[in-house]
Amino acid sequence: MRGTHRITKQSWTLTAALCALPILLAGALPGTLQAQGQGPPETEQTIAEGRAIYFDRCVWCHGDEGAGDGPVADFLDPRPRDFTVGMFKLRTTESGELPTDGDLFKAVSRGLSGTAMPRWELTLSEAERWKVIHFIKTFSPEFADEEFDPEKKVVPASNPVSSSPESVAKGREVFEKAKCWECHGREGRGDGQKSDTLEDGWGFKVRVRNLTRGWNVKGGTDPADIFYRFSTGINGTPMPSFRNTLNEEQRWHLANYIASIAGTKESEDVVLKARRISGALPDDPADPRWAEAPLLRVPLTGQVLAKPRWQNISVDLVEVRALYNERNIAFLVVWDDPFQDIVHKAGEEVTEFEFTYVKAFEEIPRAPDTFRDAIALQFPARMRDGARKPHFFRGDASNPVNLWMWQADRQSAGTPPAREYTANGFKKPLALQPEADQALRAKGQWEGGQWRVVMERARETENVRGDIQFEEGRLIPIAFNVWDGSNGEHGLIMSLSAWSFVALEAPVPPALYGWTVLVILLVAGGQWWFVRFSRHHPAGGGEAEAEAGVKKSGRGNSSN
Repeated sequence: MRGTHRITKQSWTLTAALCALPILLAGALPGTLQAQGQGPPETEQTIAEGRAIYFDRCVWCHGDEGAGDGPVADFLDPRPRDFTVGMFKLRTTESGELPTDGDLFKAVSRGLSGTAMPRWELTLSEAERWKVIHFIKTFSPEFADEEFDPEKKVVPASNPVSSSPESVAKGREVFEKAKCWECHGREGRGDGQKSDTLEDGWGFKVRVRNLTRGWNVKGGTDPADIFYRFSTGINGTPMPSFRNTLNEEQRWHLANYIASIAGTKESEDVVLKARRISGALPDDPADPRWAEAPLLRVPLTGQVLAKPRWQNISVDLVEVRALYNERNIAFLVVWDDPFQDIVHKAGEEVTEFEFTYVKAFEEIPRAPDTFRDAIALQFPARMRDGARKPHFFRGDASNPVNLWMWQADRQSAGTPPAREYTANGFKKPLALQPEADQALRAKGQWEGGQWRVVMERARETENVRGDIQFEEGRLIPIAFNVWDGSNGEHGLIMSLSAWSFVALEAPVPPALYGWTVLVILLVAGGQWWFVRFSRHHPAGGGEAEAEAGVKKSGRGNSSN
């Protein structure tokens, strides 16, 4: 019977593409679903129906036998769960124990942020999810053994501590004392001193979770969810249980602290507003003047548009600010990266791939000191009338793009770190602009698991056919390509964004100030006249005069 469901390698391209979609969907809705109880009773019928659903939806990643070896498993990081060993990461049970049915239901329903596991509550009914769980449990005989009853191993959480500034401060102290920073880094960006030495239970290299990216924190960023990650550990990973080393109150404080630093992808605006300043532009990424510029957060995704396709990115967000003066414009781009990669070994570059997607662990070196970190800002080479713009993936022959590319190895070597290129589509190599047209100035700074790069150029150049010209008051498309060298990224193996826009805030014309003053004077004059008129002509004046006349008449009659 299983043979009718066996997947061949020829079908992996479609299924890999299907797996890329859940990465975008995971975390799309608030993670408010609470762990459910036992659900409906397990019967031969529910298990059989769950099996049918599994082979329709789950087999592509988890495999025919549930061993996490489906046809797309080699292309995913982290790899799909192996159900046969009974080792599950997200649980409310003690370290090393099976999850409860409620834990499984919650994971299947909400998905796992930062992985290819989607939110099945979006496509499967509650009854269907329970049936799938009934079938999944058949892969491990431990679920049928009463000795391993997970309901008896649930970690108590009887005295939750509400989040408050005091609790967050105490949680920060616990973070330090428990040495969480050795893996997660001082600021939680996954850049701790042990972060490049860790492997999972199957011997695969693992990256420490960046706790500041709330959208990628497994299990959710609600303090109650985080509390259980500390209390139970994450089976199959280097993340241990702290239940025996931290008391319940300390774990709640720690959970509140982690929840407080979990950031969001939501941006303050949809357009990057470049702010005009007088004098020289800041060329130091740490210059405090950058804080005066509006912030735009730009999400990135894997480059899955052309071979070699890559979905296991580590940089999925950049933050950008812009300042300009009469002559120049400068951009500050910030992104998290746990390793500073300033070496590029050209001989390690991979140009031929067996499949259209890149295997996560076999085809490219994913280790520090192999490839460089880099970023490219992309603009249309020429602005078009109307809404027409080049394709955000390197443009095309008739609509080229202007790339500003900064490379960490060049900066380390003391050569100009940023150069301008022209791209006419992804099928053609980037064209380095002539030396006479190279006008970029740049400086990068890596600290605490984060790159901060400034790039500056004249707003107007003589190369009007190859360089973007920055005009005030106009929406100019901007996109980003990012390479994390230690993640194996080079060439078209990268993360990228769609088009956003940058707008140079146009200065207010002096004549407008004159008109503003004139309007204010006219309004003030009108108000003054109205007050004067009202005092001499009160409302209802005719009735007042009539009433006065009656009173006068009355006084005359009484005198007679």
